[in-house]
Amino acid sequence: MIEHADQPIRPAATVIIVREASPQYEIFMLRRTNQAAFAGGMYVFPGGRVDEEDHASAYEALFTGPSTAQAAQKDALGDNWRGYWIAGIRETFEESGLLLAYRESGDFLSYDADNHSHFLNLRERLHKGDLGLRDICVSENLKLAVDHIHFYNRWITPLGRPRRFDTRFFVAEAPPEQTGIHDGRETVDSLWISPGEALERNQKGDFGMMAVTQKQLADFARYDSAESFMKMVRENREFPTYKPSLPPSEIKE
Repeated sequence: MIEHADQPIRPAATVIIVREASPQYEIFMLRRTNQAAFAGGMYVFPGGRVDEEDHASAYEALFTGPSTAQAAQKDALGDNWRGYWIAGIRETFEESGLLLAYRESGDFLSYDADNHSHFLNLRERLHKGDLGLRDICVSENLKLAVDHIHFYNRWITPLGRPRRFDTRFFVAEAPPEQTGIHDGRETVDSLWISPGEALERNQKGDFGMMAVTQKQLADFARYDSAESFMKMVRENREFPTYKPSLPPSEIKE
């Protein structure tokens, strides 16, 4: 009998954050703790499970977008489109401290010497469950930047893994004056790294990544700049679903 074959598939959302750099643009990545039940010790993009709360209609007045140009993305995500976008923003803030949101003025939220510790404290409270992302939006007069975050593709964890996820991957440019930092619990390291360097280090054995992460980065490595990469993402009209399978040798009997 194959172990884990009947494990439930959990909906999840991941956001790939990019910024301009030379000679190739960079992506924000986190290293999960070795004790993590999923992807322990691996370098990953910020993301996690979609919660029931992420689908709440109360968020309707708390985000901007999706834009008309994102109509195809919304259609591809289906009836639950809102929950995936909200979960991606929430998990990104929890895991990396990057908050993709607009001020009341319409400007992107940025961090400075006066507010950085305040938002780190909000992140900590969100992580502990003391408050929700909606509470933060209301108290800080923020609107979540759904129009800035673009659906890219979907991956379903292979049968035979102890935990299985149906993950929607999104892409967004980094907010100004936000650099990101790991949380010190679920994630123990963080860095900005180009797709090419991440793949090169992975081949050398000092930058562990899951197969899905490697395959995403191999596609991203074809682009030299954040501008050209984001142009492709914004104009994308095909959102493939990947369902890889494990070789028999990796499925536990």
